Amino acid sequence: MADKDITEKRLEEWNDVFADIMNVLLSLNIDPNDLQDTAVRTMYKADGGIHEQERDIAKLWKKHGVVLCLMGLENQTEMDPYMTIRVFGYEGADYRGQLAALDKAARQGKKGEPPYPVVTVVLYFGTEKHWTGPKTLFEAVNVPPELRPYVNDCHINVFEVAWLPDEQIAKFTSDFRIVADYFKQVRENKDYVPTEWEIQHVDAVLKLMTALTGDHRFEDAQNRFRPGKERKVTMVDVLGKVEERGIAQGMAQGIAKVAERLLTMSSMTIEQIAQITTLPLADVRAMKDRQDNG
Repeated sequence: MADKDITEKRLEEWNDVFADIMNVLLSLNIDPNDLQDTAVRTMYKADGGIHEQERDIAKLWKKHGVVLCLMGLENQTEMDPYMTIRVFGYEGADYRGQLAALDKAARQGKKGEPPYPVVTVVLYFGTEKHWTGPKTLFEAVNVPPELRPYVNDCHINVFEVAWLPDEQIAKFTSDFRIVADYFKQVRENKDYVPTEWEIQHVDAVLKLMTALTGDHRFEDAQNRFRPGKERKVTMVDVLGKVEERGIAQGMAQGIAKVAERLLTMSSMTIEQIAQITTLPLADVRAMKDRQDNG
C-alpha cells in the first residue's frame, strides 16, 4: 500500500492523539491544549527549479505563548532506505524557516523569537519484519572514512508500532492504543481479537485503519455507521459490522454461483431459477445473456 494514502484524514491530527503518541514514546508531558498546527509544506531549490516537500503532520508545542519545539510525525507502512535523508530535509527546512523569520525581524529593527528545536518521530506499521533500513545519515550515505570527522551525521527516531511492549501500549490513553494493539496482535497472532475500548474519533480511526491496512472493509464499516445512534462504539462493534457485511457479500456470491450452475446444467427457465434463488429476474436474465454471448 502506498504511504501517500495515509495523507487523507489522519487520526494523529487530533491534538489529544498527537500529544498521547509523543508523551508515551518520548516520555514527555504535553498538554493537548498546548499544541498548534503549523505548515507541513516547505519549498526547496534543486535542478534549477523550486520544489515542494511535505511532512505528514507538524505541530508547534507552545507554553505561555513561547514555542518549545516543532514536532513532526511521519507514517510508514514500508521501510524507506532514504527516510533519514527525507527527515534531514524536513528538519533543515524548518530551521531555515526560523532563520528567515529572524532575518525579517532584523530588517524591521525588531528582535525575533529565539530558535527552537525540531523533533521528528517516524511511526513504522510493518508487521512482517523489523525496520532494517538506515537510521543514521552515515548508514544512508556512503561517507569515506577520511570525511567522516567533517560530515554532520543525523539519526531518525523510528518506533515500530507492532513491536511496542504491552506495558507501553497500555500507557496510551487515546485512540492510538487501539491502533497499536491491532498491529501488535496481527504481528503476533496473524489475527485480531477486538477490545471493548471505546473509540473517541470513530471516523478518523476507521479511515486510518483503511489506509494502513489496505482493508477497505474498515471503510465499509465507517459508511454503515450512523453517528449518534450508538452511545459507545468499540472495535467489537466495528468488526461486528465488518463481519456482517462480509457474510452478506459471501452469501450473495454463493447464490449467484448457484444460479449460474442452474443456467448451465438444468432445463429450468430463468423465471424458475429467479424464484428458487430469490435473485431479481433481471439479474438472472443478464447471467443468461453473458453465458450465451461468452
